[in-house]
Amino acid sequence: MPVAVVDADQAVRSGLAMQLGPRAQTAESITDLGAELQSGPLVVVLGPSCANPAGLAQLAGPIQGRVNVGTILVTDALSTELLQTALRAGVKDVLAAPVDTEQLVAAVDRVAETLPQGTVGAMPFPGEADEIAGFDGRGGVGKVITVFSTKGGAGKSVIAANMAVILARRSTKPVVLVDADLQFGDVAVMLKLAPQHTIVDAVGSVDRLDANLLQQFLMRHEPSGLLILPAPLEPSFADQISAAEMVRIIELLRTFCEYVIIDTPAYFNEVVLGLIEESDEVLLIAGMDIPNIKNVKIGLQTLRLLNVPMAKLHLVLNRANSKVKLDVSEVERTLQIKAESLIPSDVVVPQSVNKGTPVVLDAPKSGVAKAIEQLANMFATDDGGRRRR
Repeated sequence: MPVAVVDADQAVRSGLAMQLGPRAQTAESITDLGAELQSGPLVVVLGPSCANPAGLAQLAGPIQGRVNVGTILVTDALSTELLQTALRAGVKDVLAAPVDTEQLVAAVDRVAETLPQGTVGAMPFPGEADEIAGFDGRGGVGKVITVFSTKGGAGKSVIAANMAVILARRSTKPVVLVDADLQFGDVAVMLKLAPQHTIVDAVGSVDRLDANLLQQFLMRHEPSGLLILPAPLEPSFADQISAAEMVRIIELLRTFCEYVIIDTPAYFNEVVLGLIEESDEVLLIAGMDIPNIKNVKIGLQTLRLLNVPMAKLHLVLNRANSKVKLDVSEVERTLQIKAESLIPSDVVVPQSVNKGTPVVLDAPKSGVAKAIEQLANMFATDDGGRRRR
């Protein structure tokens, strides 16, 4: 797909064009691309001279209504305010200068896939809400599944990520995985992704946030089609995110996603309780050791005191086949709840995490992959909308 580099500084636009190779042409302003904008699909890379309100305002006329044009902004100083302005102007991605060749080419290819005549048969990339299958602008259509544990190391993030991948590969509508572990979220690392945007960007725009803007902050896991809203890159950002803001984001994701999977931290706080209340289903992950079971029991008591319906709580025992002199039946008696899923222990799990490939893709025939697939079946629906159990 052809690429046009736009910047008032000839040296800057020539440098960016050299990084993109022979397919790139250059122009001093967006209005100089009249013929190119009228013709087939085109990716426009805007240089730093365009990274201001006046430069972005010039985009409105030439590209308004043109679904065959995708824009990327390269800026010397990336800020939340500039990011919001750029996304509102129709920019699909924002990169901080200096940008290396690999990152720039990847961004161009990613935007190219969102345009007509891009990747044939691929699911639309976030950013064009009205073109995403199932988007109807109404809230409450997607199912929200929160994955929670009362103790770290129980395998919560692994189960959440792999179940989300399975649901994404099955669904014809978008499926999104939200990393709500706001201090130490690992979802992006586990899926070998380098986030350009995170929950912080969505919260920073919460006053004007709608489904179209929210989709700009999602990144795509190409092997599965799963969409991800990553956790903040710095733990300090967690204090800036409230429960109401997180719930607002989940409500918007419901409007165009079939499933919203939420990975949470291993403790109760205002955000976690708000997400549990918003959820249709809650998976409670427990490991096969006494401290883990003790914490899960306290967690269940807390949820009962908060009047969380027990019908939406589902106990999942991870590493259930471990020979640790603790039987599943003993755990069920202690917790007074039946385990609905047993995930076996398998060396392929840490191996897949270190590869950055979900175990359901890396070792689909393994026992743990099959167990997670059965877990996903609990929440998949048939054509009549009924849960398959």
